[in-house]
Amino acid sequence: MRFLLLSCCAPCSCAVIKELAKSAADFAVLFYNPNIRPQAEYQKRCEENRRVCRLFGVPFIELEYDNHRWCEAVAGLEDLPERGERCSICFGLRLRRAFEYAAANGYDAVASVLGVSRYKDLAQVNRIAHQEAERAGLPYLEIEARKGGRQEARMRLIKELNLYNQTYCGCRPHKVVSPSLGDN
Repeated sequence: MRFLLLSCCAPCSCAVIKELAKSAADFAVLFYNPNIRPQAEYQKRCEENRRVCRLFGVPFIELEYDNHRWCEAVAGLEDLPERGERCSICFGLRLRRAFEYAAANGYDAVASVLGVSRYKDLAQVNRIAHQEAERAGLPYLEIEARKGGRQEARMRLIKELNLYNQTYCGCRPHKVVSPSLGDN
């Protein structure tokens, strides 16, 4: 089975990428994160994810950076807490695009590491992912990366690889502005 692994960042995905690469899984890492701002932060995270993929011999795919689309999608939800409706919409937007890309490019399934961080609700991510999978007609492969020693492996790899480890999820919501005037 050939699948895409939607990655939010290198620190969240490094242990999963290493484990999948070691098992000879047929996958590519997909970086679609229009929620990350400012754009300089997006670039740092993208390059670190690309570096991890190079280290483990895994194909890396970067899709468009469309922060204005993300801002429009979460407009009015800027003040909601983490794990709330803004996160649901964000996950849906990103997963929908991953499934679209997978279907258009001959992949058989999609997986993600969007629920790896302890700040995210894995059940929320999986629920939305399965909704998008049904819409796309492709399966979603659930990944549990917090248990079975994976969290510890992730922390070791972050240190070993000296990964840039950001201090926030990516979104810094604000009211929608013109694409030419945003802080992205």
